[in-house]
Amino acid sequence: MIDWDNDLGQRTLARIGSEEVIWLTTISPSGFPQPRPVWFVWDGNTFLIYSMPTAKKIMHITKNPHVALHFNTNADGEDIQVILGDAYIDASAPPTKQNIAYSEKYGAGILALRMTEETYSATFSVALRVVPSRLRGLEPLPEW
Repeated sequence: MIDWDNDLGQRTLARIGSEEVIWLTTISPSGFPQPRPVWFVWDGNTFLIYSMPTAKKIMHITKNPHVALHFNTNADGEDIQVILGDAYIDASAPPTKQNIAYSEKYGAGILALRMTEETYSATFSVALRVVPSRLRGLEPLPEW
């Protein structure tokens, strides 16, 4: 269970609320980590990520649901949050065009891709749900 009330948890929640991109790392069948930037929405308990059905991350998650999520660090490399959890295909999630939070967050980005909400929703038609279980940050340096 993640403690969202401590300093690391609060910083992470702030980033979740302000960031547009999070890095999703899955594990390939050969055992290699496969990071990729993704768009996401947070419902207070889980991350929802949409994907093309042919994306390798779908195959990776069906074979090994353990994933990591992280943001880009700040300029000095000190603000690090890594979220560990399990992912699954969520057939009950609405398509992007019916997900108000997703449309509000990424509507301009979808247009920048020269796509409509309809074409984007048809292209990124698989919903992935990530259930976080652990949170870690940069270990503090020992005092000398």
